[in-house]
Amino acid sequence: MNNSTGCLANATVCNGSSCVVADSNFNTILSVVLSTVLTILLALVMFSMGCNVEIKKFLGHIKRPWGICVGFLCQFGIMPLTGFILSVAFDVLPVQAVVVLIMGCCPGGTTSNILAYWVDGDMDLSVSMTTCSTLLALGMMPLCLLIYTKMWVDSGTIVIPYDSIGTSLVALVVPVACGMFVNYKWPQKAKIILKVGSIAGAVLIVLIAVVGGILYQGAWIIAPKLWIIGTIFPVAGYSLGFLLARIAGQPWYRCRTVAFETGMQNTQLCSTIVQLSFTTEELNLVFTFPLIYSIFQLVFAAIFLGCYFAYKKCRGENNAEFLQSKDTKTESETSIYKMNG
Repeated sequence: MNNSTGCLANATVCNGSSCVVADSNFNTILSVVLSTVLTILLALVMFSMGCNVEIKKFLGHIKRPWGICVGFLCQFGIMPLTGFILSVAFDVLPVQAVVVLIMGCCPGGTTSNILAYWVDGDMDLSVSMTTCSTLLALGMMPLCLLIYTKMWVDSGTIVIPYDSIGTSLVALVVPVACGMFVNYKWPQKAKIILKVGSIAGAVLIVLIAVVGGILYQGAWIIAPKLWIIGTIFPVAGYSLGFLLARIAGQPWYRCRTVAFETGMQNTQLCSTIVQLSFTTEELNLVFTFPLIYSIFQLVFAAIFLGCYFAYKKCRGENNAEFLQSKDTKTESETSIYKMNG
């Protein structure tokens, strides 16, 4: 403390009792560190996702692309449109609408592959859809943003950082291709990398929540509109994906696969793109939305899994009763034949 002026020792401008203190650069440094760590961890997650792809099966689905085409229409047709409708309906801020759209354009993550396995879905289709949507996001995400944000961009209320988004996507698509090559050349090592990547994905979610909470404390004061959108959005994705796949004539197990691939988005990718693309003031308004979406997509996925397991158990008991009654009927008919003989 400077006794003559009453100012702090680190004050840069003093005029009587009025002082200007230099801003602490702690948050700036922490933001740079967070961006770097997020990028590295997400690259590891995407690399491990590529290690889960078998090139022969992937090419097989490319040759018979009907299932992938349905998934593509859901991922880059239904989800961005749903995000746009929700943003307009709830009249959110332009920067919030952009983040909702980015979430809608994000590809499915490895979680959707696990869920497809649990609901007896088509695992090859699930992995192929995740891989294709990740690779295609490089072009489709900027295109969807260009189409759906036109009303806000033309009015001058927001500028879309296409260069930052494009750089983020390129940096994260490359590890997927590298992972596919590793799985092709060294399949045993790819399995180990896959486990490490799963752990990295869990660490990434916790890191985003904790460090993001320190950096953007104002972001936790969330508008109710974003909570509502974060609740409706994943349910709409699951339901519309299932419905469209059924309309396209896909069997039930593939419908379940497409549903989870549509609604289950790669929220880590969305958080990383948002962190790398927007200013601190904008991040205070939008940083928590990917976390909200992540929470509710997992909650509703758990509900759907519970319903499926209950249905499966009920159907199994009914089948057992049917087989038992059939066996009893056969035994009685056999005894009658013996008596007649």
